Amino acid sequence: MRTLALTLEYDGTDFLGWQIQASGRTVQAVLETALSILLREKVRTIAAGRTDAGVHALGQVAHFSTASSMSCYRLLRGLSGLLPPDVAVYAAQEIQATFHARYSAIERRYRYRILRRPGALQRRYVWQIRYPLDIAPMRRACAVLVGNHDFVSFCQTGSGEENTICDVHTLIWSEVEDELFLDISANRFLHHMVRTLVGTAVEIGRGRWTPEKMQEILEGKDRCLAGPTAPAAGLCLMRVVYPAKYGIR
Repeated sequence: MRTLALTLEYDGTDFLGWQIQASGRTVQAVLETALSILLREKVRTIAAGRTDAGVHALGQVAHFSTASSMSCYRLLRGLSGLLPPDVAVYAAQEIQATFHARYSAIERRYRYRILRRPGALQRRYVWQIRYPLDIAPMRRACAVLVGNHDFVSFCQTGSGEENTICDVHTLIWSEVEDELFLDISANRFLHHMVRTLVGTAVEIGRGRWTPEKMQEILEGKDRCLAGPTAPAAGLCLMRVVYPAKYGIR
């Protein structure tokens, strides 16, 4: 058996997330159907991140085992003809059997986009906000989140997370004309964590809370203290980082 790693992107708008469900369209189901047809065997994939309904990915990584000897070049060519327009696999490589797309990852990077005006072309990929937002207090508030913390206050209630400690490596708010970007990287993320951080930061940016509120929420360890969960459309999994020995870039 060979282990293959795939890097893919998808527009999450019309998917109920990554993970296969009893009903509804999912990225995993679409990908596994295409792989099974192409390789003529049952294929089961494991992804680095199980993105939620409506969340996009530019650098999702998934692995699977196969008895097929098909080259990675032919695999990519075949998938391009079988996958729908909203999913694209752009890299494939044979990898060590010890590789695991989820557990071998050392960092995940997400971007959240906010558009502070009405927009037609970007509406599937941003949170459109039609009220003023001040990025300065949002930056000050989020600075306290960098480092190793218990992020249970930013985790969806009832998600069943046993370990709510995450190490946030970087958290940067940037601004280009009418658009705000949050770029965040960490060793792991909790369910709805990035979207809840964004929803909380927006409450601060619009003046409803002071920047000091973020520290109170973090220390309070209660989801009820944090702001609303931001819409899925603005979130994208940008990249998954692995140890250099695996050669995934």
